[in-house]
Amino acid sequence: MPHLENVVLCRESQVSTLQSLFGERHHFSFPSIFIYGHTASGKTYVTQTLLKTLELPHVFVNCVECFTLRLLLEQILNKLNHLSSSEDGCSTEITCETFNDFVRLFKQVTAAENLKDQTVYIVLDKAEYLRDMEANLLPGFLRLQELADRNVTVLFLSEIVWEKFRPNTGCFEPFVLYFPDYSIGNLQKILSHDHPPEYSADFYAAYINILLGVFYTVCRDLKELRHLAVLNFPKYCEPVVKGEASERDTRKLWRNIEPHLKKAMQTVYLREVSSSQWEKLQKDDTDPGQLKGLSAHTHVELPYYSKFILIAAYLASYNPARTDKRFFLKHHGKIKKTNFLKKHEKTSNHLLGPKPFPLDRLLAILYSIVDSRVAPTANIFSQITSLVTLQLLTLVGHDDQLDGPKYKCTVSLDFIRAIARTVNFDIIKYLYDFL
Repeated sequence: MPHLENVVLCRESQVSTLQSLFGERHHFSFPSIFIYGHTASGKTYVTQTLLKTLELPHVFVNCVECFTLRLLLEQILNKLNHLSSSEDGCSTEITCETFNDFVRLFKQVTAAENLKDQTVYIVLDKAEYLRDMEANLLPGFLRLQELADRNVTVLFLSEIVWEKFRPNTGCFEPFVLYFPDYSIGNLQKILSHDHPPEYSADFYAAYINILLGVFYTVCRDLKELRHLAVLNFPKYCEPVVKGEASERDTRKLWRNIEPHLKKAMQTVYLREVSSSQWEKLQKDDTDPGQLKGLSAHTHVELPYYSKFILIAAYLASYNPARTDKRFFLKHHGKIKKTNFLKKHEKTSNHLLGPKPFPLDRLLAILYSIVDSRVAPTANIFSQITSLVTLQLLTLVGHDDQLDGPKYKCTVSLDFIRAIARTVNFDIIKYLYDFL
């Protein structure tokens, strides 16, 4: 289908497989299809485009929005009811609380004349959230064609593999289809397809090539790259607009855009700068951290003990373990730095980067720097987990079976100093590099 090939790029194999599975409108299709792949790999877009282009009756439901069983089942039934009653122009809201009721009502809705002789498709996006609902829901959807005795196919779209879904009691196995990540060539082709009409395709393709050369190693998310492409393109073509360079003067265009792409590297994924703020940055040539209103790490407010945990983690990451006695014991005796400075340690630990540390060492430093007595309660451990979730700490893993988890502190010195100031803690005098 030529029209479909122009709309869906670099997914010819997946489109062909899905078309083969769908077959003719009146044929019984595969009862359930499980589509998985990383975020922004085209799962939702390809499925929606294919169903709309082929004009197949379908309902699309996001499992994040429908976070309870009742919401999910009612959303599917009401959308189907709207499809079946579109000719009459009137439909009533359906209520449904259990999966047994859903099967019964589903039979009634799909008995309509315009749905009776063709396959109905139910698409469940973010299907991984089904695992948190009732135990009978996933097996029920997998066997819906059999239970309802109707021509229906359920498509599950997920970012995790099928093995993480399969119940221990066993279930009907769906057809599994994998969407691989886009290669750099695929991304180049897709992003170049979005070129503005006022500029030539070659000019925009050269810009996309530069953009991918900078960001591809750290970001392969198509949505994020598309956002970055739109955000930085006005700055790239600025010399052309001013008449200072031609579209073919790639060297001059690169020199103009390079510092701005480096600034954009600081906010990949975080979206710390909105589109309007970024435009202001480009005009003023200011640093992203100087713009008022950014939700940068330095503006994150943490619970009281989380601040001390983060400070302890920073000290554990950048101080050698054998200096803990010097910094955190009251009666350690006099130890000169020159006595235990080895040749290979002349390089600053801050230049070498953070080193992993065990949980026991983190807690030992925490108890030393907090004035009040802190018990190792679940609250403290949950705050450590929260810091990992916020990506202020990184869980490195286990060295062996007997060793506990190891962490790294990922924040900068400026950030940790800002945190330390809020609790009146002088972190500099506890850092080995500043002795």
